[in-house]
Amino acid sequence: MFRRALLVLAPPALPDPARADFGALLAGPSAAHPLGTDQLGRDMLARLLAGGRLTIGLSLVTVVVTGVVGVAVGMLAAVTGVLGRAVMRVVDALASVPVVLVGLLSAVTFGPGVGSLVLAIGLIGWTPFARQAHLLTVAESGREYVAAADGLGAGPVRVLTRHVVRNVAPPLLAHTCVRFAGTLLTVSGLSFLGLGVQPPTAEWGSMVAEGREYLFTAPHVVLVPSIAVVLTAGAVLWWGRRWDRVGR
Repeated sequence: MFRRALLVLAPPALPDPARADFGALLAGPSAAHPLGTDQLGRDMLARLLAGGRLTIGLSLVTVVVTGVVGVAVGMLAAVTGVLGRAVMRVVDALASVPVVLVGLLSAVTFGPGVGSLVLAIGLIGWTPFARQAHLLTVAESGREYVAAADGLGAGPVRVLTRHVVRNVAPPLLAHTCVRFAGTLLTVSGLSFLGLGVQPPTAEWGSMVAEGREYLFTAPHVVLVPSIAVVLTAGAVLWWGRRWDRVGR
């Protein structure tokens, strides 16, 4: 009985996102293909889910790595005097470089692909975290609890790890949500331009690029991945606003 219930409630198995069906090219939504098919007859729902794993996964990994590096650099720069100010000048210079330009240089040097995409975002993506962490740490350094900890003999690293971190965590988490949404758009945008994930691999940006010439004949090919990008970025930004309220 339990097994029968599971079979009823479980969604039907999705087809291979790379499997072409030349008898169902650019088909609209149906029972067999809930979101329709693309120009090669591939199931859009299967490609949407497979592309989401790649797009969201790449965005999440790069945000976590660049976030850890950027926050560490920014907080340490706030308490290291002249050296810290010099580091932040370097951060400001790197932050002014467009990610698309770095992505283009990476693609020309190493060839387009996931590696070039991650490299382009990683080289620049940590700088906004560093600037935000630096500003928040400098602001918190003037608080009374920091002066009290200094008076009790706590070193700068101890003050950062035991006191400052817990107070700057909510606004940094809100900033992380903003950066995740921006990274999601960057990953999709670079793939759309042909600098990131390459067809036939399913990725939201490359799916839009592949289907843009069918916008007026089969709009679902473009609208499905585009709406997925917008909704995912909007949901993360909404979650970030909640963390921003906690920080205030």
